[in-house]
Amino acid sequence: MSVPTSGYVNGSDLLLSVGGKAVGHCTSHTLTFNSETKDRAVKPAASASYSSGLWKGKGVTGLSISISAEGLRFYGESENGFDEIAAKWGVGQSVEVKAFEREGDAAPYVSGNFIIASIEETSPAQDDATYSISLESDGEPATYPGKTSGNS
Repeated sequence: MSVPTSGYVNGSDLLLSVGGKAVGHCTSHTLTFNSETKDRAVKPAASASYSSGLWKGKGVTGLSISISAEGLRFYGESENGFDEIAAKWGVGQSVEVKAFEREGDAAPYVSGNFIIASIEETSPAQDDATYSISLESDGEPATYPGKTSGNS
């Protein structure tokens, strides 16, 4: 199978790995790149109009990445399913997380240590049991958009 080089990216081509294994039977995952900001308000110069002081500057005071994923519970899971991820959560330590493209040996576009902030199981009657997890970056990730070798 060849790797597409143009067109839209299919969501099934982007995978998530937790603790060295792909999240099995994953139906979706979402990466959120967060910026903590603060407002910076200054009094306008005497020669400026009053309304110029209404516009606040913004400053970034912190960065973080949060990831959520949803999957189906599956008997005989060979990748990371609910049972495996719940056990990692129960240790209470950060885990290695990677977001990467399915095809080829491309480097991950996000990798680093993350905390499993929550894991939730949903078991409706006469329907598929599902689970969802939330992960939060634990310090600066090794790889993320915009990181250069001088950012560490």
